[in-house]
Amino acid sequence: MRPADAVTHLSPERWERANRLLVRKALAEFAHERLITPEPEGGGVYTVRSDDGATRYRFTATRRALDHWQIDADSLTRHRDGTELPLAALDFFLELRARLGLGEEILPVYLEEISSTLSSTCYKLAKPPVTSAQLAHADFQAIETGMTEGHPCFVANNGRLGFGIHEYLAYAPETATPVRLVWLAAHRLRAVFTAGAGIEYASFVRQELGEPTVERFHRTLTDQGLDPADYLLLPVHPWQWWNKLTVTFAAEIARRDLVCLGESDDEYLAQQSIRTFFNTSNPHKHYVKTALSVLNMGFMRGLSAAYMEATPAINDWLARLIDDDPVLKSTGLTIIRERAAVGYRHLEYEAATDRHSPYRKMLAALWRESPVPSLREGEQLATMASLLHVDHEGRGLAAALIERSGLPPREWLRHYLRAYLVPLLHCFYAYDLVFMPHGENVVLVLEDGVVRRAVFKDIAEEIAVLDPEAVLPPEVRRIRVDVPEDKKLLSIFTDVFDCFFRFLAAQLAAEGVLEEDGFWRTVAEVARAYQESVPELADRFRQYDLFAPEFALSCLNRLQLRDNRQMVDLTDPSGALQLAGTLANPIAGL
Repeated sequence: MRPADAVTHLSPERWERANRLLVRKALAEFAHERLITPEPEGGGVYTVRSDDGATRYRFTATRRALDHWQIDADSLTRHRDGTELPLAALDFFLELRARLGLGEEILPVYLEEISSTLSSTCYKLAKPPVTSAQLAHADFQAIETGMTEGHPCFVANNGRLGFGIHEYLAYAPETATPVRLVWLAAHRLRAVFTAGAGIEYASFVRQELGEPTVERFHRTLTDQGLDPADYLLLPVHPWQWWNKLTVTFAAEIARRDLVCLGESDDEYLAQQSIRTFFNTSNPHKHYVKTALSVLNMGFMRGLSAAYMEATPAINDWLARLIDDDPVLKSTGLTIIRERAAVGYRHLEYEAATDRHSPYRKMLAALWRESPVPSLREGEQLATMASLLHVDHEGRGLAAALIERSGLPPREWLRHYLRAYLVPLLHCFYAYDLVFMPHGENVVLVLEDGVVRRAVFKDIAEEIAVLDPEAVLPPEVRRIRVDVPEDKKLLSIFTDVFDCFFRFLAAQLAAEGVLEEDGFWRTVAEVARAYQESVPELADRFRQYDLFAPEFALSCLNRLQLRDNRQMVDLTDPSGALQLAGTLANPIAGL
């Protein structure tokens, strides 16, 4: 590739469009989080002024439930001193830096994340357009790589700081470039393999890699006078090998505590989470999740070797809970378990750092079940994030699935809510158990466009039991967290209502598919039907009122604007909350 060929997607026309879309999102989400207060001019027209008052952003918007700002991107203009200026996202953040609380240390890093997000939007705009109607019939990975937007709330959601353009083209999910993983042999004195019930290391590795590859890797060791029995095989993201391990772990390599074995044969595709890979050579095999020391959306995307040790046990515990609960079984809920993990501990960096340090999260991997073997005849898979996808014609995938199903919109929605919302409600009310159920963490099983059941994933790092007194097996106790009583139900109100349903309801209403009132009435009906089905939990329903008049507004961008390197301590999720008043509950009184 010639140097200039790597940036052909960065044309003036695409850059202008990408900036318009990002400024629209920034205005909408910052208004929602009450960082800015648009001034009404009448007729649905609003103005936002820069910190110095000299620059004016003007736009039309529809105000919807949950204080959602649905802004018309094409209506956006920017004026200064009576002159219209082009929309430029970097200028927008400089002009509003005081109001957004962007300090001198955070601001340049945030601008780099915005630049990366804009660049990835340009790449997506350069791809041949695919309609939502086409995606509604597409396969799992075509949908996964066809998304044009990341997390719906975060403005800087494609930061990926650390990727150059070569790495972007090789490893970003939207580029859909096949990837082969690099494998290392990690000495057992510093590496640990843990697995779920019934899994043994040697047979598991042979199943994943195939006998010829394992034998080839073992020969690489024996040719150097090393005993394969002293080592564990460990998959590594290629970027991590070339950019981190070869330098940061140089001593480990020189001592032969780590030995590079080369690439395995199977090809993978990066998923929306960027450090997780789906096996396209054999879709029945496991996903592989790798450590990736790239800054993306508020975190360095490493994997903790210490955390990995308990991961399979936590997954087995949750799988048993679901299997033993008749309500969860009736919804069809399943999880794809993280079945095995291997972590390498660099003792010198551990001695020099605290538990939050990215130096402790550079070398680990886990294997997660594929949902493909669970499919029945006629079923297809789609990441739940795809329900918020909107194509170049303004048509959403959710609307296309409803059309394909032939069902009335509210009936289609009921199927989806029974599969997704009811399990979340039951886990909370029956077990104090919460997930981080955003769109990338949920896979939907569809049949003719209808949601039949949900598959939850990314379990061990992102579930919590909100009862510090809960009796749990020793290996599972780390998921216990102490959350104030008045913050517990935010796991539903924030993660589900505000960070997902808010966008889905607005898009369906904008397309004329389902009015907002009909959407939220359906949510209320499904929630009430669930509550009536488990009268033994009536006290819990009164204690944590899903139909309360309002709930606290928990702001995600405020977290990232405050600290875009370590947004939240996952062991103390409530400690980092950024609250900004309350939102009217759209199902109150329904």
